[in-house]
Formats: sequence, C-alpha cells, structure tokens
Amino acid sequence: MASVQTDLLNGLSEEDRAGFLALGVPTRLASRQTLFRLGTEADRAYLVTRGRIALTLPLRIRGGEEEILVEETLPGETVGWSGLVPPHRFTLNAAAAIDSELLGFSRTSVLDHFAAHPAVGHTVTRNLAAVIGHRLQVFQTMWLREMQRVVEQRYS
Repeated sequence: MASVQTDLLNGLSEEDRAGFLALGVPTRLASRQTLFRLGTEADRAYLVTRGRIALTLPLRIRGGEEEILVEETLPGETVGWSGLVPPHRFTLNAAAAIDSELLGFSRTSVLDHFAAHPAVGHTVTRNLAAVIGHRLQVFQTMWLREMQRVVEQRYS
C-alpha cells in the first residue's frame, strides 16, 4: 500500500508513508460484518486497503430502526477518524459492504509516531482535517435536501 494514494497520507514521502503504514494492524471483515457502532469508544482509525466500508446513521423510522447510508469508503480512504479526534466516540456505524481489508491505527501508536516525526504529524493532521471537512459537507448536503423537502411540503 506504500505506493497507493491515500487521503490520510497525501504529501508524505515514500519513506514517511511506509513508516506510518508500518503502524497499521491488518483487519479483515466479511461482507456485512460490523467494524464499529455509533457512540462506542474510538481508540483507532482505519485505512481501507481493499473492499468498501458502508458508513450509516441509525434512525428510528415508524417504530423500527433503519440504517441510512451516509457514504461508502473505498480503498485509500480513511474511516473511523474519531479514534484520533476527541471526544473519541464513533459518530456513525461502519460495516463492510463487501469482504474488506483495512489497516487499523491505534491512537497511542499514531500520537507516539507524531511526537517522533512532527512533520509527518503535521501533514497527516492536515489531511485528517480534510477528511473531516468532507464528511461535514456530506451531512450538510443531506440536511439541506431534507430542509428543502420540508419547506416544499409546508408551502405546497
């Protein structure tokens, strides 16, 4: 994976990328297997290396609970960034959409690596902010669509 582009490692040298990736612990998920649940403690972030991870929001609909798809992450994309960002609680559910493989990065190993390699920490943190910003844009778009629907119903 060292030569593959990833959203978290953009701008790092091959050597720095390899050093960071060496921190990752391989994780395999079968199709539909849960990676994490909304609200649970987050102590690691993940990089998808193969497959797809579905990020969903559980909502109560007509007395039942449904998983509403927010987005799917693909190889090279980060999932579970809450493991690196306080308050360290996952903000969505995540499950494998198909058989998938990830690298899991513990918060402790990442922070220790950043302390030893501040330039890597700066670059990865900047990239992490972009990942979080993208997620906020996804939610803003979803919210605006729902608000448009509500307004149209009210005035029709």
